[in-house]
Amino acid sequence: MRLQPLGIVLAALLLTACGSKVSAENFQRIQTGMTQNEVVALLGEPTETSSVNIAGVSGGMASWKDGGTVISVQFLNDKVQAKQLSKETAKPQAK
Repeated sequence: MRLQPLGIVLAALLLTACGSKVSAENFQRIQTGMTQNEVVALLGEPTETSSVNIAGVSGGMASWKDGGTVISVQFLNDKVQAKQLSKETAKPQAK
């Protein structure tokens, strides 16, 4: 039957789409000069944000968290200036 292979391909695509967007692969896709909207399109809405406007210059920071992985991006006038990827290691449980 021809529909069965198509169904397998669609199921695989759906499973891939369900993975976290907060990943080392997506971190590598963030480039200096990208707009904040481009980063949001890549990673989804940020978990945390902060911003400041002073004399016509705007800046801010946005963070995306999933489990122990955190992607932080600094913006200046809506453009990526710096980025950081961190992974928290599991802390040992007290006995």
